[in-house]
Amino acid sequence: MINRSIFLVGPMGAGKSTIGRLLATQLELPFADSDKVLEERTGADIPWIFDVEGEVGFRRRESEVLRDLCRGAPQVVATGGGIVLLPENREQLRQYGLVVYLQASVEQLLERTSKSSNRPLLRVADPRARIIELVRERDPLYREVADIICDTDDCTPKQAASMVAERLTQDPPFK
Repeated sequence: MINRSIFLVGPMGAGKSTIGRLLATQLELPFADSDKVLEERTGADIPWIFDVEGEVGFRRRESEVLRDLCRGAPQVVATGGGIVLLPENREQLRQYGLVVYLQASVEQLLERTSKSSNRPLLRVADPRARIIELVRERDPLYREVADIICDTDDCTPKQAASMVAERLTQDPPFK
């Protein structure tokens, strides 16, 4: 039985929300998507928050949501791709749960995000170059907080969720 929250981290397009819902069902835990919680609280979507408050304002709000989710009952939480940028967020993730880093190749991330208009950081002339830059910047931070690392490239979301659930229940990486 898992008695701590499970936080899914990784770049946009890695499958955190989709895999998180499936994982929560398999583990019989509630599911929360930190970006959706943030949008519900503010009554605004993420691109609007970025446009009005900038990335700094968004990251402040994101930290507040994470703080609240950390103090809730055990659940599976899909986090935003940049949640690891702030040291206080990394500390919260480590302290309050088990962290699973869902990684994927740049090609997969580009394919999975190409049809979404809800990705403010990819509103650039060269989304591929931007994804490479974000992965290069954030990968060490994802690895720093990760208890488990799972590659989502060669599996369906259901297979990925089963792989994570198996790793969590067979050999729990409790710190």
